[in-house]
Amino acid sequence: MPSIFPGMNPYLEHPELFPGLYHLLISEIARFLSPQLRPKYRVALQVRMYETTDENSLLVGIPDVIVKNRQTVNDSTNTNVAVAAPTPEPIKVKIPMPVSIREGYLEVREVGTEALVTTIEILSPTNKRTGRGRQTYQEKREQVLASRSNLVEIDLLRKGEPMPMMGNDIQSHYRILVCRGDRRPYADLYAFNLPHIIPPFPLPLRSGDTEPVIDLQTLLNEVYDIYGYDLVVDYSQQPVPALSEADAAWADALLQHKGLR
Repeated sequence: MPSIFPGMNPYLEHPELFPGLYHLLISEIARFLSPQLRPKYRVALQVRMYETTDENSLLVGIPDVIVKNRQTVNDSTNTNVAVAAPTPEPIKVKIPMPVSIREGYLEVREVGTEALVTTIEILSPTNKRTGRGRQTYQEKREQVLASRSNLVEIDLLRKGEPMPMMGNDIQSHYRILVCRGDRRPYADLYAFNLPHIIPPFPLPLRSGDTEPVIDLQTLLNEVYDIYGYDLVVDYSQQPVPALSEADAAWADALLQHKGLR
């Protein structure tokens, strides 16, 4: 069953669903590009690894419950009898737990020389919040931008801080950045919102080469259909992260029209 949303499906941004979607979509992009880039280029799947702490356990020493002292018996007739102090009970706290993060990304390399031509990144939730994940990704991003290679950066997450761009005050739910190595500091930004179809965009290669157009909407719909996301998404509930009031009303009308509410 295909996705009922015209563009990005906000229900797929759920923390339990997006990590799987993230890797499946990267694989689908690679499958789509590989036959079109042969024989001059090849698509390589790379993995970035780092350790961070579980976002649900960042606060240390905050009790889950308030501990109450047990009541002591006050015997007024035996004022000289020593009363033992109440035994302290343990307080439940949370501690940061190290978590190994693996983030996949694609590299388009020239066959023979293995020269890096284009990096394709899909932003993960850890890339868009303060911490090790964002720092690690920004370092990689700056490394690519300092070279002559191209960068494609896909942001399908409403929550979190967008990647920095100079003088950019554009507000949008989602973004696709196509940054060519020979045109920096300028780049093409495809900014779109929940009701919009995901815009197709060209994959930048070397000057003079035919550039395939990536129809990310079609690839996303294929992932949704093939892997049965309609079997796990509960459209009677509100998506996570929550929508704004206006977007929630739009989504509710769409879901009712489709008979899912």
